[in-house]
Amino acid sequence: MLNDLQEIERLKEEKNAIILAHNYQTKDIQEIADFVGDSLELCIKVSEIEKTETVVFCGVDFMAETAAILNSHKKILIPDKNAKCPMAHMLSAEDIKKAKKIHPEAAMVLYINTLAEAKAEADIICTSANAVQVVRNLPHEKILFGPDMNLAWYVSQHVNKEIIPLPPQGHCYVHKMFNLGDLFFLSEKNLDAEILAHPECNPNVQKFADKILSTGSMIRHINPSKQKKFIIATEMDMITRLKRENPEKKFIPALDKATCENMKMHTLEKVKNCLLNEEFVVQVNGKIGDKAKVAIKRMMEITTNQ
Repeated sequence: MLNDLQEIERLKEEKNAIILAHNYQTKDIQEIADFVGDSLELCIKVSEIEKTETVVFCGVDFMAETAAILNSHKKILIPDKNAKCPMAHMLSAEDIKKAKKIHPEAAMVLYINTLAEAKAEADIICTSANAVQVVRNLPHEKILFGPDMNLAWYVSQHVNKEIIPLPPQGHCYVHKMFNLGDLFFLSEKNLDAEILAHPECNPNVQKFADKILSTGSMIRHINPSKQKKFIIATEMDMITRLKRENPEKKFIPALDKATCENMKMHTLEKVKNCLLNEEFVVQVNGKIGDKAKVAIKRMMEITTNQ
């Protein structure tokens, strides 16, 4: 009788499927994945592998939705349909419509961590890695930015524009866990460590860190770096990937309890059942998907042309 790992490999071959895992997935899920990355990297990877018919997306809802929007001809599956991003659910399409009426002269820039219905109301999408670049390239002097207030603050520090967070208190509950006291204590014990923080962290944490980087940017910074020790202020399983790719370096979590429970809903058994039963299929309303795709493509045009 085949175990879960063997059955997953068999089903992948039988159904011409690939498995994608976000950087915040657990070690066992990362190890069975064909590709591990951040949300946009994973969505682009789906597009690049032309012969693949079925994609198992081990992430949260907005990520799988984005993959479905960009790859409407492929079957996008998510092992646990309850794996939802709380921050993405903090901003609705109606909230955006109301804000645009109040600020008709503003551009609506949405973080990729949003639902499809919200993306459909955006002028352009951004990621934590390219948010500053996207906002700089817009002609507008006023920007509605959602849903992460801390990423909005980070952008405001790098552009000479008015940034209006939408909603005012939108946040990632994991990145809100990090505090200055913990970081100061760790840095005093590890004076030779470089502190890397995600831009979803609170402003005082960002100010204390040596560098503010998205998960993808952390990898691109650390892999070639001669630095041997790092304090990491983002979700715990980011360190899982960093250790695998840099076994000679030391990674210290800024907080041991910084875990996204929503990301951890996917298990090997659920991945196996997902392939076996071809569920749960991620579907996006056609009109919403088409409008959201325009905003996503605008981001890609800006970031690839520079």
